[in-house]
Amino acid sequence: MSLHRVSPYQHFRRFRLPLISAALLSAVLLSGCGQQHEDLREWMAQQRASMHPRIKPIEPPKPFIPAVYDPTIGTDPFSTTKLEVGVRQEVQQLNPLLQAELARPKQPLEAYSLDQIQMVGSVKIKGQQYALLKAGNLLYRAHVGEYAGQHFGKIIKITDSEVDLRELVQDATGDWVEHPATLQLQESTQ
Repeated sequence: MSLHRVSPYQHFRRFRLPLISAALLSAVLLSGCGQQHEDLREWMAQQRASMHPRIKPIEPPKPFIPAVYDPTIGTDPFSTTKLEVGVRQEVQQLNPLLQAELARPKQPLEAYSLDQIQMVGSVKIKGQQYALLKAGNLLYRAHVGEYAGQHFGKIIKITDSEVDLRELVQDATGDWVEHPATLQLQESTQ
């Protein structure tokens, strides 16, 4: 059996007629598609020509009229007395429990949030229970009735393992309500 080599040119000659006829057939079919939708193109052109957009005119800007401020008339808007009067009016409308808290002097542990205060121990001196509270780098001895935390946290009970507090916080409606809080004894890491 002998192998006969066919050159690329001879290979093309063999398939030339079917390729040419397929190309001509494709061209005829594609030209027919273009003529088929000619009525649609005419209708679209008519619609574009007949359509007129309705654009609402832009309103002219409103003129700016500056407010006139005469310092001789009325009170000074930056007056501290005006601010103090407003604060006094607000305090008078507050919960009586909160009014009492605002009237008393602040205690040292109220400078820290409860997250920053740790109970490290407790001690009983002459029958009174004290909690040893660490805040920052300082150690404080606190008893029932003293305050800790930034939400008016009053210490109401001290045990060997925890300190119970009563805090005043605002609820979702803005009312001041009592909220229980606890400081647990922290175990030493040393």
